[in-house]
Amino acid sequence: MDTHYTTRHLTRPPLPRSPPALSHRPARPPRHGRVATVGRGGGSGGRKATRCSPPLLPLQAGCVRQRERAAMAAASRGGGGGGPKALELLRALPRVSLVNLRPNPGAKKSEKRRGRGRHGGKKSGRGHKGQRQRGTRPRLGFEGGQTPFYLIIPKYGYNEGHSRRRQYHPLSLQKLQYLIDLGRVDPTQPIDLTQLTNARGVTIQPLKRDYGVQLVEEGADIFSAKVNIEVQMASELAIAAIEKNGGVITTGFYDPRSLEILCKPIPFFLRGQPIPKRMLPPEDLVRYYTDARNRGYLANPSNIPEARLELAKKYGYVLPDISKDELFRMLSTRKDPRQIFFGLAPGWVVNMSEKKILKPTDERLLRYYSS
Repeated sequence: MDTHYTTRHLTRPPLPRSPPALSHRPARPPRHGRVATVGRGGGSGGRKATRCSPPLLPLQAGCVRQRERAAMAAASRGGGGGGPKALELLRALPRVSLVNLRPNPGAKKSEKRRGRGRHGGKKSGRGHKGQRQRGTRPRLGFEGGQTPFYLIIPKYGYNEGHSRRRQYHPLSLQKLQYLIDLGRVDPTQPIDLTQLTNARGVTIQPLKRDYGVQLVEEGADIFSAKVNIEVQMASELAIAAIEKNGGVITTGFYDPRSLEILCKPIPFFLRGQPIPKRMLPPEDLVRYYTDARNRGYLANPSNIPEARLELAKKYGYVLPDISKDELFRMLSTRKDPRQIFFGLAPGWVVNMSEKKILKPTDERLLRYYSS
């Protein structure tokens, strides 16, 4: 018996190969009209031939999409033998991902980089010397020593001091009802500029001569909330719509510093400064805020019920009795003419880190902040 065996006899038979796994990112098919190189190595020595199929007609493309939807439906039902084919088709279809998502052509415009100082080329896009290069140009509409174009004809007094006029952002009753329905504004608590700015209802910029909001009557027929709101200006119909539902409205003035603190209380509290007193209105607004018909915060409190009843008779609605309402305590909440926040008196310091309120005890400070 021959005991010599070769290595060829000792090797195991080869195992059957498994089919190649399908790639999650299939090869991109050649576009129509692209020349496919057929040959060894794909170099210039191979022969060239256009073997790509012509583009599908709209009818043919619709048939292909119908077959794809039918294959996906068969795969979802799990019946028949089209399940593997449908899965294979799904693997071959393109996926929506961050790789193939891009903005529409022309949607993004590349910003031109401007230099700064001596490292910006020649003039950094600012031109030659002067106000335009140094950035000290005057306000919009100024024409340098002559009457501006928009003031030449006609010359009437209502254009005088236009750059110093107080601006009031309009807030409609429809927008207020919208904020209440979304839950951004809580109608069970007094509403002022702090709640309105936190709810993104208005944007107040004191540096641009903004002095608050003006409540207008748009949406008075659909307004149904019962609120205690404080604004800076309000129309007569807006006041009637608030009081018809059993609500209360007050108009109050805020100087620019108090207005900025009221709109952005958190940055002010983080500075650790005492809450200042609210300044009184200027001379031209004293008559407005002392009139009970405007629900001014400086009006005589005994004249407010008479003005409410007179307005109800004018517009023909029954004035609700808020003294019997379950929210009477909230509806009767008012601010002192020197007070900025509800529940926080002037002179108090809010400690945000320890969640405490520090109150002054010195008699001079108490006399100053209460005067």
